[in-house]
Amino acid sequence: MGVIVENAVTSADKTFFKLRNDIVEGFIPAGTKLSETELSTKYAVSRAVIREAISRLMACHIVERRANVGARVVSLTPEGLVELYQVRESLEGMAARLAAKNMTDKEIADLQNLLAVHFDEVKTGESYYQEAGDVDFHYRIILGSKNSQLIAVLFDGLYHLIRMYRVQLGMAGPRVTTAFDEHKNIVQAIANRDGELAEMLMRRHILYSKNNIQQKLS
Repeated sequence: MGVIVENAVTSADKTFFKLRNDIVEGFIPAGTKLSETELSTKYAVSRAVIREAISRLMACHIVERRANVGARVVSLTPEGLVELYQVRESLEGMAARLAAKNMTDKEIADLQNLLAVHFDEVKTGESYYQEAGDVDFHYRIILGSKNSQLIAVLFDGLYHLIRMYRVQLGMAGPRVTTAFDEHKNIVQAIANRDGELAEMLMRRHILYSKNNIQQKLS
């Protein structure tokens, strides 16, 4: 998958990363019941490895286990979107404000270069897909906050669930160009070390993204 630097040293790690990516990308659709037997065959690993992966996916909030149903991929719902994006707006707004204070000049320059690369993709107007990890604009800003508690909450707890909504519902159509322009303005505020403006622009950007996805879910 993307470029999150993770040491997939074991078969269990590799299976977890692959399964997580397949869920986020929608190759395993939202709401799908997860069968250990079927998945062990598909990924050519033992059921114990699949069981461990499912437990780790539950910690990422993209798989849930229900009585009499078993494990299944979470459903993408209007209610779930609103709750998730209320939290995201607050936390990523804070991350942008802190990034304006704490990112180094080189990190900001790298972020600007990243947007220049993204621009080539946006020019077509068809999609604004960002892989996970360092090539994800939001990932860079969260890291740039330099707040370990905030990073842990967003990366360990919410990052992949947010990506499910973004990748499957939010990265195509007219929203593409406006989202890119919003990214540019956020980076400019960070470069100007204007934390208050960076936070306001990030919160507004996430609100607009939520509204865009909401229309597709309704």
